[in-house]
Amino acid sequence: MQEKILILDFGSQYTQLIARRVRELNVYCEIHPYNHFEIDASTKGVILSGSPFSVRDENALIPDLSKIKGILPLLGVCYGAQYLAHNYGGEVMPSKHREYGRANLQQVNTEHVLFKGVSNNSQVWMSHGDTIAKIPSNYQIIASTADVKVGAFAIEGETTFGIQFHPEVYHSSEGMVILKNFVVTVCGCKQDWTPDSFVETTIKELRKKLGNDKVVLGLSGGVDSTVAAVLLHKAIGKNLTCIFVDNGLLRKNEFPQVLDSYKHMGLNVIGVDASELFYRDLASITEPEAKRKSIGKNFIEIFDQEAHKIQDVKWLAQGTIYPDVIESVSVKGPSATIKSHHNVGGLPDKMKLKIVEPLNLLFKDEVRRVGKALEIDPLILGRHPFPGPGLAIRILGEITPKRVQVLQDADEIYISALKEDGLYDKVWQAGAILLNANSVGVMGDERTYENVLALRAVASTDGMTADWVHLPYEFLAKVSNKIINQVKGINRVVYDISSKPPATIEWE
Repeated sequence: MQEKILILDFGSQYTQLIARRVRELNVYCEIHPYNHFEIDASTKGVILSGSPFSVRDENALIPDLSKIKGILPLLGVCYGAQYLAHNYGGEVMPSKHREYGRANLQQVNTEHVLFKGVSNNSQVWMSHGDTIAKIPSNYQIIASTADVKVGAFAIEGETTFGIQFHPEVYHSSEGMVILKNFVVTVCGCKQDWTPDSFVETTIKELRKKLGNDKVVLGLSGGVDSTVAAVLLHKAIGKNLTCIFVDNGLLRKNEFPQVLDSYKHMGLNVIGVDASELFYRDLASITEPEAKRKSIGKNFIEIFDQEAHKIQDVKWLAQGTIYPDVIESVSVKGPSATIKSHHNVGGLPDKMKLKIVEPLNLLFKDEVRRVGKALEIDPLILGRHPFPGPGLAIRILGEITPKRVQVLQDADEIYISALKEDGLYDKVWQAGAILLNANSVGVMGDERTYENVLALRAVASTDGMTADWVHLPYEFLAKVSNKIINQVKGINRVVYDISSKPPATIEWE
């Protein structure tokens, strides 16, 4: 049984980051809502996350720790620490000043197991409006800052600790030391959860689960579906059939190139060119969500038709990854507006198939590491994320074959230049956006009135937040000049310098 750390989520923006840090220690962990979790023999310890709520609120989030506290190692972070103080005889009060940002641990008990290897004056990150004013008599202060007396505490006779700061964020310079002390030293985790061990375990589990059943999987050319396909192929071989649909909205020459690369990997892939159908149904649609729905509906129809040509299919495989799973069972409830291109909604009900999701325990960066362990081509693993509806949501306004071709040509110049100049791997995601606005230009002796193209490049770790990339001016000048000279229909190029939030990565 795979040992794990359980993280109880109270709605903090940093909860996923705690999980990522624990996994960086090669220790498996899971996030569950604070009020919906189970403890079993594999649970080695529990972490209580922070929260935007206050423990003093009338409707404060109260977990049932009866099978945890005093039984299993327990670490409360921020709200978690305040809960352990406030609800067991201490007192939490509003801070005189909101404590947000960098602070330094001025008094640290470096003899204590939680702070072994942590230096005095170590920088930590605070983010709270309340502070622990009083701790119960059997609690011991083990760290303080200039403004926060109870920076961290331990409970006598228990492996229960609370820390008022966030060790998981980058600004807590020795946060990983503290997490390792808890996860490895206190909880006794073996640090044996690696990409290789995941591959080995998952292939065994897939063989046991699927037996001799047939499975169908929709490939997109992206990282997630490719890694899922290779895992399944290693488990069940010829019983996996992959379907790759060309909706006419892929990058230039992407359909034949990706199809060829899959065949070289030994996958059984059916390629379907359905671009004319997608173009026909997108004609005159300009509203972004309507575009997504049209594309999603046609994808389901085509995928269903192709899948029915294969006899006795019992499973539909999906490349769902862990952030999608967390989102659907979040402490805040399912997301109110999940973009319709993030999943293949409608397929499972329509096809009456059982679902298998071999990657639903992994974050995006972990999927790439598993892909590396599977020896998948680095060119595929390093591909930037690409939206499910493809270029449809990078063409503002009407979708026509001509406008798609204009964007494909411009996009190819941009992406090729990023690769040639060694910038592609330094960017999380890049793409060109064809605007539904024309501008005046002069080419030769003629005045033109043609399309504006926006270039976008962002840096991110998971796409949830992103910053625009400071591409060199010389590079942007070269790309702009090449696009305007070589792509008929574009006479102006602009660069998008918006971060997420408040903007999003895609324009639609």
